[in-house]
Amino acid sequence: MTAHLQASQALAAGIHAVPDVVSSFAATIAAHRFLNNERVSLRSLAQPLLAMGRAEAASACDRFALVVHDWSQLMYPEHQAKLDRVALSSRKVPEGYELQTVLLVSDRDGVPLAPAVLSLRAADGVHCSRSARVRSPASPLDELDPAMSFVERQNLGRPLVHLVDAEADSVGHFRQWAARPGRYFVVRGDDRLVEHAGQEQRCSAIRQALAAAATFTFTREILYHGRPAQQWVAETTVRLTRPAQRNRPGRGDRRRIPGPPLELRLVLVEARDEQGTTLAVWYLLTNVPAEVEASTVALWYYWRWSIESYFKLLKSAGMQVEAWQQTTAAAIARRLLVASMACVTVWRLARSTHPQAEHARRLLVRLSGRQMKYGRTHTLPALLAGLWVLLAMLDAMEHYSLTDLRKLAELALSHLKGQPP
Repeated sequence: MTAHLQASQALAAGIHAVPDVVSSFAATIAAHRFLNNERVSLRSLAQPLLAMGRAEAASACDRFALVVHDWSQLMYPEHQAKLDRVALSSRKVPEGYELQTVLLVSDRDGVPLAPAVLSLRAADGVHCSRSARVRSPASPLDELDPAMSFVERQNLGRPLVHLVDAEADSVGHFRQWAARPGRYFVVRGDDRLVEHAGQEQRCSAIRQALAAAATFTFTREILYHGRPAQQWVAETTVRLTRPAQRNRPGRGDRRRIPGPPLELRLVLVEARDEQGTTLAVWYLLTNVPAEVEASTVALWYYWRWSIESYFKLLKSAGMQVEAWQQTTAAAIARRLLVASMACVTVWRLARSTHPQAEHARRLLVRLSGRQMKYGRTHTLPALLAGLWVLLAMLDAMEHYSLTDLRKLAELALSHLKGQPP
């Protein structure tokens, strides 16, 4: 894990040599053997992450633990040695792997805690941290129920609320999840038809009616695409009465499956600018208990974007996963789990309230050499980069005296000044 406590560059995204190993070549060989060792199961590698998740849920969550489900495509357009890539939906990059992640998030402040499940779909199947072996893939939506059940069995000490984006707007899956005792979910719906006040109408029509009745209330200031905005919320109750629609065109399965009416809360959320112009609208369908206010449900979904910061840390802003040279999905999946442990380390440091934590963060940013935006004290990639420098410094001080280090620094700087040593 120490080898991943470093923000990488796209041209240097390989395993970093840990400061105390004999040579970088030895570190590379050791990493290659580890990542390609079939006896190292993903399930065993995931155990430290689950242990961290339990500990963090106990200390960083109040009433609920939020569970964010999302997908991200890992694109390898020029990695011809990766023979187990699959077709992706991206038009620009046709082949790669599909990463499905379940991320634990705090209901107190929306900070990410730890990944609970990582699944990587490849040509030979799904490499999943909750399975002992590579398994056959299901549709993305059908992957959700077993992932939810797995997290619910982990004894996290808090009731769970599953948060999923609009791709999970499926009547059949809503009915399936609602039938599980104690399972709560919040899903951003499309502008679908629902039954409201005894008649079937679209969510957009309900929104217009509630807006005309001045039902929307201001709840908080938020950021929308990095700019200040306001969050306005309204709520009502709706019923889903239509049959579910199977969507398996590859198997010729387009059945309509009737089911009982399902009553859900419809939380309508608007992001508005200072002039009152609506920037975005969310239709949130949830079975969360009524004592949880609609404004809280809206905030939880707003915090769903924590998983995007995790993907960013894995990709362009940290680990450079799409430049990794491992040639199989199995090796990539193992490395993802190890890299995720490094992510959890910097998340914990970033939110630590220890008396020395702020000093530590400032030191790491200084060591990283990164420039921060005005009013920003740190970023996660900067903490990663600085932590690696600090570990290297500590190792150097184990082998050299302060006098020796100063002499070596003077030698190096003499060349910079154009002076002979």
